[in-house]
Amino acid sequence: MTMLEARDVTVRYGDLTLVDGVSFTVAEGEWVMVCGPNGAGKSTLVNAIAQGAPYTGDVLFEGEPLRRMKPPQVARRIGVLAQSNAALYAFTVAEVVRLGRYAHREGFFARGGGGRGGRDDGCDGGSGRNPAGRDDELVREAIERTGLAPFAQQSVLTLSGGELQRAFLAQVFAQDPRMLILDEPTNHLDLVYQKRTFELVREWLRRPGKAVLSVTHDLSLARAYGSRVLLMDRARIVSAGAPSEALSPANLEAVYGMDVHAWMRDLLEKW
Repeated sequence: MTMLEARDVTVRYGDLTLVDGVSFTVAEGEWVMVCGPNGAGKSTLVNAIAQGAPYTGDVLFEGEPLRRMKPPQVARRIGVLAQSNAALYAFTVAEVVRLGRYAHREGFFARGGGGRGGRDDGCDGGSGRNPAGRDDELVREAIERTGLAPFAQQSVLTLSGGELQRAFLAQVFAQDPRMLILDEPTNHLDLVYQKRTFELVREWLRRPGKAVLSVTHDLSLARAYGSRVLLMDRARIVSAGAPSEALSPANLEAVYGMDVHAWMRDLLEKW
């Protein structure tokens, strides 16, 4: 079943066209990777899909135009994890994760349990303070799923870069969207945290009714985790399909201007 459909999406700033008439779909259960060189329009495209940038064309989620939805309605459908997230205040990990539930409250600034002085897992145990009943379960599950239970009452200002990124991943898990949009989420992380993040997302994707759209520069990650690949260059999609097809030697050489396959094989031989 098609979950998301982009139709002729175009993003322009003045005379500059950053995304030029891009169309594609993401089906339930798919992990679609967006690859390409710097300046290809990858991050601008997914930012427009997430309703974070003005665009022409249409973006439909299960047949409904996203631009007609209010921000909380979009947030119930799509969760976004950027490549870097700033921790500006001494919130605990549990408090940061709980922010993911705001879109599901009757009032956007409705109060929930699990603030300072609450349980060590950041939840209030589903007491009468939480009429929805589901918030605490999802927050607790997100914290445990990402391995952050030991840090739940610790300030995010004390976390390493990888731990902080996991905290924001837990936040979007707690948000419980239908689709995740990941914009280079492990770009500045070491190999251990890259693997952990992608494995956590793949595990999340196994649940019914989920899909993932990612931007990545790492072609190896795209091949390892992607169901399909959109290869972009100069604001357009130049190839799309299974990773082995979209990232064929001919396609990559046309986009990157070099024999990427030969270079990758040469690097592997060094091991």
